[in-house]
Amino acid sequence: MDAHNRGRAEEIDPADQWVLNPQTGNYELRLDHSAAESPGSYRGDGHFADGGESGGSPGRVPAQRSRTHGPGTEPAAGRRGRRQPRSRRRKVLLWTGGVMAFVTLAGSAGAYALYQKFNGNLATVDVGTAGSRTVAHADTPLNILIIGTDKRTGKGNEGYGDKGSTGHADTNILFHVSADRTNATALSIPRDLITDVPDCTTKQPDGSEKVIPGTDGIRFNVSLGQEGRDPGCTMRTVEKITGLPVDHFMMVDFNAVKTLSTAVGGVEVCLAKPVDDADSHLRLPAGRSTVEGEQALAFVRTRHSFGNESDLDRIKIQQQFIGSMIRRMKSDDTLTDPRKLFKLADAATKALTVDSGIGSIKKLTSLARELGRIDTKNITFVTLPVVDNPAEPTPVTVVVDQQKAPQLFGLMRSDTSLTEVKAQERAARTKREAALTGSRAKPADIEVTVQNGGDRTGAAGTTVSWLQDQQGVSGASNGSNAPAKAEKTTLAYVPAQADQARALADIMGLPATALKEGKPAAGGTQAMVLTLGADYEGAGVPLTGPRKAPEDIQKASADKAVCAK
Repeated sequence: MDAHNRGRAEEIDPADQWVLNPQTGNYELRLDHSAAESPGSYRGDGHFADGGESGGSPGRVPAQRSRTHGPGTEPAAGRRGRRQPRSRRRKVLLWTGGVMAFVTLAGSAGAYALYQKFNGNLATVDVGTAGSRTVAHADTPLNILIIGTDKRTGKGNEGYGDKGSTGHADTNILFHVSADRTNATALSIPRDLITDVPDCTTKQPDGSEKVIPGTDGIRFNVSLGQEGRDPGCTMRTVEKITGLPVDHFMMVDFNAVKTLSTAVGGVEVCLAKPVDDADSHLRLPAGRSTVEGEQALAFVRTRHSFGNESDLDRIKIQQQFIGSMIRRMKSDDTLTDPRKLFKLADAATKALTVDSGIGSIKKLTSLARELGRIDTKNITFVTLPVVDNPAEPTPVTVVVDQQKAPQLFGLMRSDTSLTEVKAQERAARTKREAALTGSRAKPADIEVTVQNGGDRTGAAGTTVSWLQDQQGVSGASNGSNAPAKAEKTTLAYVPAQADQARALADIMGLPATALKEGKPAAGGTQAMVLTLGADYEGAGVPLTGPRKAPEDIQKASADKAVCAK
């Protein structure tokens, strides 16, 4: 019997099977409740069952802790020090040592059962070459597509619209995590965006592959569900729009909003005016409220209560809700409560469908550690810049704003933060100045081998021709395909070639981060190597990217709640 079932059989919440070991200060998983009466077991009140104090001999496993004292009782004066509030650092250590213990306690049958339970909750989709890259790239940005579908699974959700829907990409956020994990940009993509959905290869139940033909000029939300498209098709569509590689996806449906908001004990939202929406059934007063379950779902679904009643205004509401949930999940109230953490982990793993690249608790834990390093004040929500669709007499859909959107995409591709992460900006500026300051060689003196590590067929050859014929770099040669695919364009050189590297960076429009200084190879200096990555858009198109976000874009911080109007 697994940990979950064993706890229910004895009318004990599974979360309560994580008990405090006073000798280590950590929570540990204990499934054998009969041990509570055995000599040396911990009663939860500062004493072991044999009457000894909690400073007893090492190696004793504590029994289930008591959350409250009996009526009219107080802890002994000599034990009051153990009831003092712990520091924030101490609380985080307790959480790390306790709730995540099931990953590290390899020799515990109970931990294995809990691990298997959460692992069994997860649903996965093999998206093939659309993503499933390594969970955590060292010194590399990470892009995760979060998809909220309109699929009507779960009790009580049949009445929301088309109950037979296979689920479309209703809410979409591309979560870009910086290479140094100090900040993140969450880009919301409107479901009513008119775009081109490319061809995509999907895996069938029998293991075969099927190519779903692309369609031009359709709503973004049909990149999932329609014509048998899977999340890999949505990932490819996002890559086509933004130029950013998508590493992984996480998908949830209506029911997830209800279960996750309940698991954390409710999510705080703020309204500038009272709302009584007959369509979504949302009824809330002005000011701050805490919503969970059906009310939380109504909040993220409401479309006629705020702004001009468009999907763009609903995106603002959803960003507020997600930002508040992130703060709630990272709060002390959540991190130090084993009961709440168990419920959250159980609800989250049941709610999630992910790509096979992160389709296990071990891999999700690794990813969570990466994301957990980001301070909420450095998470910025931004909406894809769009304009009304000019093809419609009365616009109900939108298209990409070709002036502002490329600026925003350029910032994300160059891993530039939308928040003021001072240490990061200072380091980046210093690196730029150091790498690009100094003398420049003449174009005729530059020797470089160009390799193609991107997806553009013939890019190396056309770039060499452009360098030779139009830029005077007669020493450019075609190195054909790179040994492996590259996300970013790089220029490898040795110190003696620094003047050549700076000159070529000027010609190509390369950022300082693209310059990679190395050691000379044995046998003398070789030509520099320019590897064209997935970010390379063609000869003469600079890769330096903009320095700041475009003006007047829809933007919000995960650290603050702006009351919905």
